[in-house]
Amino acid sequence: MSEPKAPTPAPGDTYKGWLFKWTNYIKGYQRRWFVLSNGLLSYYRTQAEMGHTCRGTINLATANIAVEDSCNFVISNGGTQTYHLKASSEVERQRWITALELAKAKAFRMQAESDDSGDDSTPPAAGQGAGSRNSEVQSTLRTLGSKVEDLSTCNDLIAKHGSALQRSLSELEGVRLGGETSEKIRQVTERATLFRITSNAMINACRDFLALAQTHSKRWQKALQAEREQRVRLEETLEQLAKQHNHLERAFRGATVLPASQSNPAIDSKGPVSGKGDASDEDEENEFFDACEDVQEFITVPADPKYHRRSGSNVSGISSELGMDDGTTSLDEQSLASNPESPQSQELVPVRKRRTRIPDKPNYSLNLWSIMKNCIGKELSKIPMPVNFNEPLSMLQRLSEDLEYYELLDRAAKCQSSLEQMCYVAAFTVSSYSTTVHRTGKPFNPLLGETFELDRVQESGYRSLCEQVSHHPPAAAHHAISERGWTLRQEIALASKFRGKYLSIMPLGSIHCIFEKSTNHYTWKKVTTTVHNIIVGKLWIDQSGEIDVVNHKTGDRCHLKFAPYSYFSRDVARKVTGVVTDKDGKAHYVLSGTWDEKMEYSRVMQSSRGGENGADGRQKTVYQTLKAKELWRKTPLPEGAENMYYFSTLALTLNELEEGVAPTDSRRRPDQRLMEQGRWEEANAEKQRLEEKQRTVRREREREANRAASPSEEAEEVEIASEPSETTYKTDTDETSSDLSLSTETLHGSHPPAYSMEGPYGAPVKSGHQDNYKSMWFEQLVDPVTGEPTHIYKGGYWEAKEQGNWDSCPDIF
Repeated sequence: MSEPKAPTPAPGDTYKGWLFKWTNYIKGYQRRWFVLSNGLLSYYRTQAEMGHTCRGTINLATANIAVEDSCNFVISNGGTQTYHLKASSEVERQRWITALELAKAKAFRMQAESDDSGDDSTPPAAGQGAGSRNSEVQSTLRTLGSKVEDLSTCNDLIAKHGSALQRSLSELEGVRLGGETSEKIRQVTERATLFRITSNAMINACRDFLALAQTHSKRWQKALQAEREQRVRLEETLEQLAKQHNHLERAFRGATVLPASQSNPAIDSKGPVSGKGDASDEDEENEFFDACEDVQEFITVPADPKYHRRSGSNVSGISSELGMDDGTTSLDEQSLASNPESPQSQELVPVRKRRTRIPDKPNYSLNLWSIMKNCIGKELSKIPMPVNFNEPLSMLQRLSEDLEYYELLDRAAKCQSSLEQMCYVAAFTVSSYSTTVHRTGKPFNPLLGETFELDRVQESGYRSLCEQVSHHPPAAAHHAISERGWTLRQEIALASKFRGKYLSIMPLGSIHCIFEKSTNHYTWKKVTTTVHNIIVGKLWIDQSGEIDVVNHKTGDRCHLKFAPYSYFSRDVARKVTGVVTDKDGKAHYVLSGTWDEKMEYSRVMQSSRGGENGADGRQKTVYQTLKAKELWRKTPLPEGAENMYYFSTLALTLNELEEGVAPTDSRRRPDQRLMEQGRWEEANAEKQRLEEKQRTVRREREREANRAASPSEEAEEVEIASEPSETTYKTDTDETSSDLSLSTETLHGSHPPAYSMEGPYGAPVKSGHQDNYKSMWFEQLVDPVTGEPTHIYKGGYWEAKEQGNWDSCPDIF
């Protein structure tokens, strides 16, 4: 819930934002849109409801506001209405408390003024300040009265002399003069009369102003007094907080390690929620998780002040004092944060202007349950789906989006310390999920042999190539290389299950990152992605699981934990925590943040056992850390992203047409192009044509492979498979699976022979497919680091592009 933080509200301002409201024990906390205006706190399910449906309102003039803990607070009006609310963070909760207190004071004051508007008695003074302000008002009124009296005197004089002037003019009219002179005298008489009327009106207006000022003087005095009292209360609160802060600092200096209950209230073990809320609006069918709150594996507390007092030149002394390694962690605490500022990490000026918009998503409705009700328990790759649930990108393009924050790897390549480099690599692994938070659309499953090229050498220094190398199970190989000293490669196969209310997607395969200068080789795997509210409600995505990022050269390791979302958790949503350790298991950095917003690191100065016991009875580790520094922050989505499938700036450019790419490139896929243009009916028809074309070619390829296999070769293969030292891999080639459409097949016509899987690095591995499909740009090998069979880029693509020779590419579209 990465909503933008609203500024601290000024008194009287309208304040709006998202809060979690407790509904009942079945549905727990629900996200609601709250609006504070004119002393009333109202809430809605969505912002769109503000124009027609309010779910509840509390008058703050008679309400009581109570704070429960770091993120929770309660608003009650005495019994009929009670709201148990939870903010996303302690800072956001404090902003709401401040706005509510100010609104309550103002509402109470206005109500008192309304009640006393007919009372002419003077209120008693409430101290010297009130007396002085009252004297100022009375003095002002006396001055105004004096001026009005002066104006009245002037008016009398004007009336006296005006009357004399009119008499003189009347006498002149009686004198027989010329016609022209008589006309002039008549005009002067009229003007004198108008002047006297105007002066009388001015005096009357002044008298009315004085009477009005005297009538409202009491209200002004009350308003001034209320503002003074509010200021005094705020000053007293600030003073009390300062005293508490000073007391806590003194108490901390006297203790080696804070107890867990004082160090971080947000991670204390909690019992069931006891509050009850107004459930008048809770008829919505939402996903409910009957899950306990995730237990923290460790606790972090601020390091002893002696570490903060040391200068950067003494960091090596700290390392020796704490028994750290020889220079691998002897870093100034600013080193990680300073790397992003180096001129080398800045992007080059783009040589091509990329597009910033795509056609808006049409508003088509479709009943998902009517399609998926008979598919519960099946593989997602075996469920036929129309393009209505897709987004106009291929899975290969989504895989290329892992490079959205390639700058993290650029900075990592310049690190001298392997542990510092590990922090950047870990932040890069988390950043690849930031683009998924609103992306509920399913990407197109690539056709077998489909490719996607992302060439950003001139703009960002890297280029990458993806290819769909397997159909059952769906698997894609990805290779990226940067001129700034790093290479990224991965092969990802997706295992997915639809369980009625949610869909789980489990990526299989390892990701490798190799740095040229240090030769450090990192590997990690992806976590599980879960799409909730498949049947009823608004779709939302969560990431959960654990990642171990391993440096196979040094033995360094970073253990990252993606906490699953729970309605009962008081922690921030989408939380990620991690610890960077060396080969001996000693912690050097603690990472924290969220996978949809940012990641921070904190340098560990000392660690010890002795925190509160975990759920398994073991004691938690307490890390004393320096102040957290930011490693990565998500780039805001472009304007209007909600109408463009929530694509990021990079995602908007992925399907942009380019000259010179391979004929198998995802940009050339007709059904995907038609969907992007909003022509969904044509896209569905084209999708069916491509799938039928692939099924036909696959069946023909399998028949040719069966004819080519002799009986003696088949017997030899069975004999080899029976040996205990060998491993055979099978792939489901059931015709039923090939008839369904989320995963589609190859049109590649070659039939290479099968190979033994036990070969050394560089030896081909048996494909396991009956049609003996062999990928175009990747070769399946046994990885010497992980021991897993994986597809590695064998070269040739960029050379073919330079020559413009794509004769060897299959015609899959």
